[in-house]
Formats: sequence, structure tokens, C-alpha cells
Amino acid sequence: MTTAQYFIARVALAFGISRKQRRRAEAASETHLLREAEQLLGERIWERVESVEELGIEYWNLRRLHVKRDELKEKLHEAEDLLTQAHEQRAELLGAKSEMTEDLEEERSRILAELDQLARKRDDIVRRARDIRRLYDGIKTKLEVLRAEKRDDPATEEASRKRMTELRGQFDALKAERTEIAGEIARQNAKIDKLDTKLDEERTRHRTDAAEAFQMIGEANQKISSFKAEIGLMETEMQQLYGEIGRHVSRTIKTNPVCRDATRDWSSMVDVMEALRRSIQLNHRLSGG
Repeated sequence: MTTAQYFIARVALAFGISRKQRRRAEAASETHLLREAEQLLGERIWERVESVEELGIEYWNLRRLHVKRDELKEKLHEAEDLLTQAHEQRAELLGAKSEMTEDLEEERSRILAELDQLARKRDDIVRRARDIRRLYDGIKTKLEVLRAEKRDDPATEEASRKRMTELRGQFDALKAERTEIAGEIARQNAKIDKLDTKLDEERTRHRTDAAEAFQMIGEANQKISSFKAEIGLMETEMQQLYGEIGRHVSRTIKTNPVCRDATRDWSSMVDVMEALRRSIQLNHRLSGG
């Protein structure tokens, strides 16, 4: 409110036209603008008022808070870097198997393929042995029936026994081969067991690494939240100190050369602040405040 506007409002008040609520609202709005201007001015010039004795407590508290805030910001940046690294590590662990795990799984698949071949070979030997046993039992039964019928013939019996000996030899050879294959299957199964143990260990290590990454993320987030909260409290305190400096300096530029010199680059702002103070006073008068 300008002086001219004030006199017009006074004349209107004399005729019974009162706008107290409007004047109080304008005063409140202007007070808010003035406080913001004081904080802004104080933030811009606080480093220039070290020699102003009345502002010693504000100046040195700001120096202390700036140092502490810079330290916290450095810790905040470190925590944010740690969080980024932890997220990258987690993504890498979740998105890819370890090289050792892939090698172990490849070796396991190869052995399982060999076991499948050995099993088929064993089944073939069992089938052939069963066929030989049937032939053997057939000749044996033939001799028993011929003897029972008194029709046995030395030549037939000798040929039959010779054939039975051949079949027994073939059966024993197949039995030995089956035993060898069974041993190989047992050895390969033992390798599978060892591989499974190694795979379990590797997967456990993989899960442990992932858990460590999740723990790092949690700790980093906790630190970041704590640092941001501390910085926020400091900056609130700093804004209050800026406001005190801006208020004192803007009110004493006419009597204190240091304050006047400190605001040389902000003279237009100081003029606006002075105009706001006058307007606030006039609005308070009109509202009866």
C-alpha cells in the first residue's frame, strides 16, 4: 500500500467504509513476502557481515552449520554411490548365474547323458542275457524230456551240452560286462552327487551374495534418509539465521556502513523490503491492529 492509497482508505473509513478483513489479509500476505525477502537477502550477504558485532552469533552459527552440512552432503553422496553399487550388484546377481554354476551344470548334463547311454546298454545286455538263458533252459529241458522218454542219444546229448557250454560262456561274458557297466554307472552317480553338492554350495553362495546386496541397499537407504533429515533440519535453522541477518541489515543500512556496503548489489531488494514494511504498518492502522 502506498501513502496515497492509505489516505484514500482513510477518507473511505471516515464515510463508514471499513475493510478490516481485507487490510489484515494484505498485511499478512505482505509480512510473508517480507520474511521471504529477509531470508533471501541474508542468504546472499551473510558472508559479508563478519565484522557486524550484533550479528556475531548468527554469522558464526552459519559458518558452523555450513561446514557440518557440507560434511553431511559428502556422506550423503557416498551413501547414494553405495546404493547405486548395491542395486547394480543385485541386478547382476539376479540376472545372471555365476560362471562356475554354468560349468557345473554343463558337466552334470554331460554325465547324465552318459548315464542314459550306459542304462540303455545295460538294458540291452539284460535282454540278451535273458534270451540266452531261455535258449539254455530250452536245451536243458529238452535233455531232461529225452531222458525221461528214454530217447536220449549220446550224439544229441553231446551236441546239446556243447551248445549249453557256449551259451553259458556267452552268459558269463554278458554278466561280466553288466557288472562293469554297473560299476561305471555307480562311479558316474558318485560324480553326480559331488556335482550336486558343489552346485548347492555355489547356489548358497549366490544367495548369500544377493542377501548381502539387499542388506547393503537397506543400510544405504537408512543412511540416506538419516542424512537428508539432518540436512533438512540444518537448512531450516540456516533459513532462520538468514532471516535474522537480512532483517537486521535491511533495517540498519542507513546507520551502519558495513551493512550498507554488504547490500550494495541488492539495493533494489532493500527498497522493496522498506516499502513492504511501510505498507504493513499502514494496513495495520486501517484494520485497527
